[in-house]
Amino acid sequence: MQTTVGEFLLRRLKDIGITEVIGVPGDFNLSFLEQLRDADGIRFVGACNELNAAYAADGYARSRGVGALLTTYGVGELSALNGIAGSRAEHIPVVSIGGAPP
Repeated sequence: MQTTVGEFLLRRLKDIGITEVIGVPGDFNLSFLEQLRDADGIRFVGACNELNAAYAADGYARSRGVGALLTTYGVGELSALNGIAGSRAEHIPVVSIGGAPP
């Protein structure tokens, strides 16, 4: 039996109680977004930019216990680091998933 990284990640996110992944679609995360679309019990919530997505994932984590953020490779991902750093400074668990070139 073979499992892709995306399938494994989605299964583990559901195991920890995540029902929404917040982020921004991009070139290097589209394959994962297709897997997310086809997965049961978890959905994608789009944001207008990566920094806002990071803050939304932080708020989700504060209300639900843990959050998930999806970004793509490049400058937007670096922008999301500001929100992730704020979560880390306050010990708020946010899983950051970043796409990358093959």
